[in-house]
Amino acid sequence: MQHFLILRINLPGCIPGIHEVLRRQGLLQGIWCLNPHETLSPGQMEEIDRMYRNYPHLHDDEFVAAHLTEWLEDQ
Repeated sequence: MQHFLILRINLPGCIPGIHEVLRRQGLLQGIWCLNPHETLSPGQMEEIDRMYRNYPHLHDDEFVAAHLTEWLEDQ
């Protein structure tokens, strides 16, 4: 994921943003946090979408997809 998740300075919701990327990859079922008040910032989902569209080389979705079944078999 490199610097994919550092979307903008002063954008609260870092952990939910990371969880969203992991959810898209099939590694998490949701973006919940221990603190139920910690959520994505307004516009953060759209910014993640924009980053996926404009910078596909910065995410590792293909690598995760290639190994997800293998990783989940160990559980």
